[in-house]
Amino acid sequence: MAERAEDHRAALAAGFLGWTLDAFDFFLVVYCLTAIGREFHVSDAEVALSITLTLAFRPVGAFLFGLMADRYGRRLPLILNLVFYSLMEVLSGLAPSFRMFLVFRALFGIGMGGEWGVGASLAMEKVPPRLRGVLSGFLQEGYAVGSLLASLAYFALFEKVGWRPLFFIGGLPALLAIFVQVKVHESEVWRSSRAESWTQLGRTIAGQWKLFLYLVLVMTAMNFCSHGTQDMYPTFLQRQWNYSAGERAILSAISMAGALIGGILFGLMSDRVGRRRAILTALGGGLIMIPLWAYSPSRAMLAVGGFAMQFMVQGAWGVIPAHLTELSPDSVRGFLPGFSYQCGALLAGSAAWIEATLAHSMPYARAMAVTAALAVLFAAAMIAVGRERRGITFGAPG
Repeated sequence: MAERAEDHRAALAAGFLGWTLDAFDFFLVVYCLTAIGREFHVSDAEVALSITLTLAFRPVGAFLFGLMADRYGRRLPLILNLVFYSLMEVLSGLAPSFRMFLVFRALFGIGMGGEWGVGASLAMEKVPPRLRGVLSGFLQEGYAVGSLLASLAYFALFEKVGWRPLFFIGGLPALLAIFVQVKVHESEVWRSSRAESWTQLGRTIAGQWKLFLYLVLVMTAMNFCSHGTQDMYPTFLQRQWNYSAGERAILSAISMAGALIGGILFGLMSDRVGRRRAILTALGGGLIMIPLWAYSPSRAMLAVGGFAMQFMVQGAWGVIPAHLTELSPDSVRGFLPGFSYQCGALLAGSAAWIEATLAHSMPYARAMAVTAALAVLFAAAMIAVGRERRGITFGAPG
């Protein structure tokens, strides 16, 4: 039992750190958006398009790495993924032109899309079912930690070295691949349920098309909530409030502290009251927080609003790894949660572009508030009409 506990801790650590460093790399573009635009002589909306492009290519990564995870196991695809997206992040920092920057951000999207599904399936298959919700929250909030680290790196280094060297830090996930190789064991659930051929795997996936469509709708709505309240937030603070780079980084870091706490607490709540009820409670709180988040009249109230908003939105997200992996059959758990997640990210990838475009004809605060409100209502509707399988035992017959 002690050996099994050590095994699930290593898998959880690998999934958490992989998602943390993935998010760190992604959010560097968010924090450096205006600086990248100045260097390449393009607008905020054009640089925001690179965010959309990254999101658009995430389903490609989820498709490729997810299929590998169900056919060949979770460990090898995770190792390959970590090395690949690290390389693309470093190359983004070396991009000689905006066109090449877009190419590298698209390729980074493939790596980013592959990491979540493989890492989540490996971790959730190993952790104890009674703790799956709270550990799901811990795993998912690697995303918040990554954003927090990106804001701190931006605060500490940007004005000294500029945006390009920050992207070189994105090579660190390659070192995590060594940890996975040495410390993380293959999933026993996968060993007992793996497909014997590509044909068998394809038929199994095709048989889950109704569940896939539902999960895509859920993840489209959830991604609109997340990206609609995060991606353009630093730009909102700059354009609406004229805050400096340091002030933007601090406020963003405060909001991510809220995300981290909310994800874990609502994940814990989901172990007690159910996945859907916990998510709906968090989304309801997020809807209430929109005026405080977007229209606060002072820096202190903006900090409170940012913390509260991400506490709720990312609180709802904290339940997602457990919820999606529980809804997915053993034989396609490497593929189905990650691919549906990233298809949802693709469909919601226009959130940053929509907000930047709306802000040309209305105040940034209103653009952010309208987008967030519609996204939260959409997500709540999708969760409300679904089902859940809280606490099921993976790998059990039937």
